[in-house]
Amino acid sequence: GGLEFAISVLVLKHGEIPPTINQDDPDPECDPDCAPNRKARRQVDVALSNSFGFGGHNASLAVRRYQG
Repeated sequence: GGLEFAISVLVLKHGEIPPTINQDDPDPECDPDCAPNRKARRQVDVALSNSFGFGGHNASLAVRRYQG
């Protein structure tokens, strides 16, 4: 939860998306905008961090780039 949110904030700050590891054989019918096995540089303005725990302890946090 907290670590994933911190990474989301760092993505907004530095513009580097962490890699999607072990994506060796993507479905050609599905074209997700991800970074297979390598980081990607993109400007990200909004991020959503979801954490799903056992027993229904779930949380979602949204963060937006500061424009000041």
